[in-house]
Amino acid sequence: MRPFIFIFLSFFSTIASAQNYTSRDLKVSPFIDGTLLMPSETVKPKLAILIAGSGPTDRNGNQRMMKNNSLKLLAESLSNEGIATFRYDKRIVKLMQERTNFSEKDFKFDDFIEDATAVVDFFTKTDDFSGVYVVGHSQGSLVGMAAISARNDVAGFVSIAGPGQSIDKVIIDQLGKQAPGLKENAIQAFNEIKLTGESKNYSPGLASIFRSDIQPFIASWMQYDPQTLIAGLEIPVLIINGTNDIQVDVDEAKMLQNANKNAPMVLVENMNHIFRVITEVGMDNQKSYNEPNRPIAPLLSSSILGFIKEN
Repeated sequence: MRPFIFIFLSFFSTIASAQNYTSRDLKVSPFIDGTLLMPSETVKPKLAILIAGSGPTDRNGNQRMMKNNSLKLLAESLSNEGIATFRYDKRIVKLMQERTNFSEKDFKFDDFIEDATAVVDFFTKTDDFSGVYVVGHSQGSLVGMAAISARNDVAGFVSIAGPGQSIDKVIIDQLGKQAPGLKENAIQAFNEIKLTGESKNYSPGLASIFRSDIQPFIASWMQYDPQTLIAGLEIPVLIINGTNDIQVDVDEAKMLQNANKNAPMVLVENMNHIFRVITEVGMDNQKSYNEPNRPIAPLLSSSILGFIKEN
């Protein structure tokens, strides 16, 4: 039976605001630095590993010129309620900080999966937690699914705003809505990358997607199909999406649920891509990407909290 789709208003649930956890920084590998929050009053808690979305995103969910603390606030809200959390800087953040000669062409999507695997290995080998859960946001949803697809030591998986298609199809759909004149050229470029590993016949308007240095990364990314991966997960799965997400449409979440019909889906009314509730029409959605003190949607935290405690 197809799980019911729950749609709630954000004010139906609240999360405690008092700090009931301790915080310490950890180095998991030469590429991975992160922050572990441990609940103060919980013995051997469950642990949620948070995996960030696309771009050079740090452990708090921020990038250069964009500070919203989305992952930091989510981690704190979960740890306040007795769930340990670990969040980490993406490898690309560290490389950009440490290497003056860093090149995009030397980076592959598989590197993200390797790092997520290392994090899961690190925590599943300890005896400090009663269960390890992976929570992937946006691109991190796909990374998380790929990292745990062949494992039997992860207790559950949560996808937040995870695309339901391979990245080439996601981009083509976005272009169809935002720049339809570039759609056919993008299809051609993606097909060339699939066949030959590179494309030179793309419009200047698509340079941010198909510039030569990033093509190896795109080629490795588009090999992964989230529907195939989520269908293969035999652990409990929760799918979450905001109804006001301008980056990942609700239809993407529905694709994931259709591929794994045992997974319940929570649609958070008016939540955008970085977990904020947006009710005003206009620039409020985009402004929230640089409002770190703006609270996240309570239903997001409570849904993950309930899922982890029940599984």
